[in-house]
Amino acid sequence: MTDTWPAVLLAQLRHGFAWVPDWVFGVFLLGLMTVLAVVVHSLAVDLLDKWVGARSRYLRAFLLRTRLLSRLALLIFAWSAVIKVAPFPEQMTELVSQALLVAFIVLMGWTVLTIAGIAADLYVSRFAIDTADNLLARKHVTQVRILRRAANTLIVVVTTGAVLMTFEAVRQYGVSLFASAGVAGIVVGFAARPVLANLIAGIQIAMTQPIRMDDAVIVEGEWGRVEEITGTYVVIKIWDWRRLIVPISYFIEHPFQNWTRETASLIGSVYLYVDYSTPVDRVRQKLAEFAKASKLWDGDVVNLQVTDAKDRTIELRALVSARSSGEAWDLRCEMREKLIDFLQRDYPQSLPQQRLQIGDFDGAFHGAERGQPVGARPSD
Repeated sequence: MTDTWPAVLLAQLRHGFAWVPDWVFGVFLLGLMTVLAVVVHSLAVDLLDKWVGARSRYLRAFLLRTRLLSRLALLIFAWSAVIKVAPFPEQMTELVSQALLVAFIVLMGWTVLTIAGIAADLYVSRFAIDTADNLLARKHVTQVRILRRAANTLIVVVTTGAVLMTFEAVRQYGVSLFASAGVAGIVVGFAARPVLANLIAGIQIAMTQPIRMDDAVIVEGEWGRVEEITGTYVVIKIWDWRRLIVPISYFIEHPFQNWTRETASLIGSVYLYVDYSTPVDRVRQKLAEFAKASKLWDGDVVNLQVTDAKDRTIELRALVSARSSGEAWDLRCEMREKLIDFLQRDYPQSLPQQRLQIGDFDGAFHGAERGQPVGARPSD
């Protein structure tokens, strides 16, 4: 049986460098194949870029983001082909082959991670989260980000397991390891309980979505927005730019307020405490005028009611709606300022005041001397 042309070419090349030691010739072959692989890869990527770039920007982005991965894959295949025919010692050949196998498995895991990331980014790019009514966008972005982190964790675990199984020692003692996994699993389970709880909670949140990205929430008495959701914790950006870091399991185990659960629109309330002489109908009319003149009002809800009556004042509650929680806060402040200004200018007597009625204390004193009740008019 005749040898193939690569074997013949290798034999002729080795004959021409017969004076070179075997290991040096092997290194030379590896270097030569490395250069050839890099050149071929660069030419192929450039040609594909020109061909794909004019047809689809998504395919072009995929090609550019996987450029390093494809180069490493070509190098691994080239080195694997060379190591089988290079004149290295047997022990060194086995060692390099093992390293290339591990590199190939790691490369496969890396490739899956990259493809999953590209797919997630392309899916999320369909939604705009920086709009006023972004409920649907926040829903999908939250799901994709949490599931992506869970998938990344699973891929890393599977890749690590596949790498370990390439070593003979792991396969040989696998039965013993699994036999002792019962007790070890209990110990590790207790130690890793918070991590596992947060991981499971993250998957639950991705499915049920009690919170989403950019949700307005009140957690531990602090108002803020969900800035980041990771696999273990949630970052809340508080209104004064502080960050509240909360374990992700908190949102499964504890109650909290979510102001944007179903819609971004909110109803804001303004409370005023005024005198009993206040013309409520007139204040209600001015509230409607102020709301219609404001750019923050969404045109939905505007109302004013007397919600309480105390010994000295009555409580007026004004309700106005806005497109988002931030605009609702600003609208409340605007309505409060304008209503107070209106009462100060047009009805100053409607502001809270204390009344003191002074009677005829002198007559009351003399009447008390004659046995009459205090406050009764003295008889003539």
